[in-house]
Amino acid sequence: MTRRRTRGSVALLAVAMMLALGAMTSQAAAYTPGCGQIPIVYGIPPWGFHTGPPVGATGSYARGHGDINLEAGTVSGIICQEQHFRGQPIRSITLTVEHNLVYHSHYATLWGYPGNIMKIIVRVAASNDPRCEVGTVGHATLFASYNGVRSDSVQFFFPAACKDQDHLYHGTQVNNQVPPL
Repeated sequence: MTRRRTRGSVALLAVAMMLALGAMTSQAAAYTPGCGQIPIVYGIPPWGFHTGPPVGATGSYARGHGDINLEAGTVSGIICQEQHFRGQPIRSITLTVEHNLVYHSHYATLWGYPGNIMKIIVRVAASNDPRCEVGTVGHATLFASYNGVRSDSVQFFFPAACKDQDHLYHGTQVNNQVPPL
């Protein structure tokens, strides 16, 4: 009887793991590279940003949004980035935000201005950049200036294989919402 329970428990555990892995795989497979499926969020989301309007033949842009719980130190969301080069294919990535909020402060100073800052871990969920594979982990820093100053920024940091996706967006075209404490 004990042997049967053990086998049944092992089989149940195996089925549960397969279902969990299948759910994660289908969720990751649901994303495509780029910003086509990531809506621009109007109003004031829990956190969100856009780096300006989509570009033409050259340049890059990014946008993202999600939820945050400062008390629990958790964050979630979706981010996209597209880089356009004349005569070359567009390099696009879609990122999911890892659960743990790395850092947050309402008393940050960047670019010589006070503001809110948050640092998050991101994971490539979809990519058409051959050097930036799905599953690659990077970081993003979001800064939202306050007191009527428009000096917001978003910066991506990736390991060597994804280095082409490192990008700093800064200036009046960047619109960032990082929540206060």
